[in-house]
Amino acid sequence: MRISRRLMLGLCGAVAWRFTGHRAFAESAPAYPIGACDWSLGARQTPRAFEVAKEIGLDGVQVSFGSPGEEFDLRKPEVRQQYQEASRRTGVKIASLAMGILNSIPFASDPRTEEWVSDCIDVMAAMGQKIVLLAFFGKGDIRNQPDLQAEVIRRLKRLAPKAEKAGVILGIESMLNVDDHLKILDAVGSPAVQVYYDVANMHYAGYDIFAELRRLGRERICQVHTKEYDHLLGQGPIDFPKIRDVLQEIGYTDWLILEAATVKGRSIVDCYRENARYLRSLFHTSRESS
Repeated sequence: MRISRRLMLGLCGAVAWRFTGHRAFAESAPAYPIGACDWSLGARQTPRAFEVAKEIGLDGVQVSFGSPGEEFDLRKPEVRQQYQEASRRTGVKIASLAMGILNSIPFASDPRTEEWVSDCIDVMAAMGQKIVLLAFFGKGDIRNQPDLQAEVIRRLKRLAPKAEKAGVILGIESMLNVDDHLKILDAVGSPAVQVYYDVANMHYAGYDIFAELRRLGRERICQVHTKEYDHLLGQGPIDFPKIRDVLQEIGYTDWLILEAATVKGRSIVDCYRENARYLRSLFHTSRESS
């Protein structure tokens, strides 16, 4: 029986799909790498966080950037080298940086902090990092304080051009609702200033986190904290399956960073292994399917 050229091409295509198509389809699925904050790993601002993350089986670490002169001050080239060597040695990536120092030394009011954020932009450029969390909790809280919010806008406007030139993002993590977040982003008017979204903080503040995620959209969310208070992920009141659905709906397929989500009587390593397994099962990450 003679086989036409068209049929032969079709058969060849079917064979190719059989051996490569399913794999290509799987590899195109959302990856959702999973990391954790160094402070949640009990290793704030020290390269030891990478060893803990490796023991857990995480993909990355969110690394603290502090005030000048600390032992592991990333402003120093030799310290940056220690972090990068720890990352290479363990195979654990740097997921982002975080300025938790701004909770005690507020960005909105302390004159030193604008320079520190500028320093951090330089460090990110030197390390090939793209995101830093700017924290607005504790003494740094700016809820219901329009004067402080206005000062934050002024400072971010001055920093945004440098961040844009460096190709980095300043992520606001605060207790503000979506309307106040959007007011700040719109006033600054730069793609280099976005929201670092913490699902637990926003849930416990009483906000509709699913509506907030949709309103912010992919272009205004730089990274996400997957977090719970006094529960492991999936065992508390936060609806993580719905969070997954909304994140996929808006097109967010980037890092999921673990914070808190521990319970009494269990170690950080034990809790975070279970949290990571839950997220990988829920989000169908590449590591789980490999």
